[in-house]
Amino acid sequence: MTTPHLAEVEQVRALAIRLAREAGAVQRRRYETALQISSKSRAIDLVTEVDRACEQLIVETLRRERPGDDILAEEGGAHEDGGAAWRWIIDPLDGTVNFAHGYPFFCVSIGVEHAGIRTVGVVYEPLRDELFDAMRGGGARRNGEAIRVSTAATVQRALLATGFAYDVHDSPVDNLDLLTRAVKAAGGVRRDGSAAIDLCYVACGRFEGYWELKLHAWDVAAGILIVEEAGGRTSDLAGGPVPADGREILASNGILHDDLLRLLRG
Repeated sequence: MTTPHLAEVEQVRALAIRLAREAGAVQRRRYETALQISSKSRAIDLVTEVDRACEQLIVETLRRERPGDDILAEEGGAHEDGGAAWRWIIDPLDGTVNFAHGYPFFCVSIGVEHAGIRTVGVVYEPLRDELFDAMRGGGARRNGEAIRVSTAATVQRALLATGFAYDVHDSPVDNLDLLTRAVKAAGGVRRDGSAAIDLCYVACGRFEGYWELKLHAWDVAAGILIVEEAGGRTSDLAGGPVPADGREILASNGILHDDLLRLLRG
């Protein structure tokens, strides 16, 4: 497939921003209100009616305004035949456990691929009213202002972030050994429960690095592009490309990437 025209990329970016803000407004209205909460794969893998409402809003708009595009969304709102040039990868509410507990760290994440290449990324954090976005080759922004990764050059000074999969209670692959290494070596480690926000915080220099295991495509599709367009680097834990399904990721300011790979590999 050919490279998309810049005008079309701009149109896709504008639509992604609009949809992220609209879904974020739903989350803001429903934050700390009575919720219907149920579980999915594990007891701690939560979903609320707000997740579903946000996904429905986004998917129905896309089907109406861009009916030829493919869609992959976390709560089952897929609309794919595999032949479309554009593919939207949507996490309608990243940080559902936080949202359900009234912990103010959650967002909308929308990544868009063209011919399998990450082309647009948008992450909106509604309570802080921070919107991160990037276009391939066009840099990364927060609320319209250009952002860059940090220039920290030592792991000892680095603030890192991570998270844990929903099978942490019963899987021997639980990230705890990697966490122990990082806590002993880094300036600090945070665990806030939203992969998309963690990636954006690497992009704007709040974190020097972030790693996690057992994620999904919708967790990272937008954030990877935002990190890379802000001058950072992403990989799997062996230093290769991040898998398409997001099952393993390290994102950093680039300067520390090889040091963090060595640290996490032990």
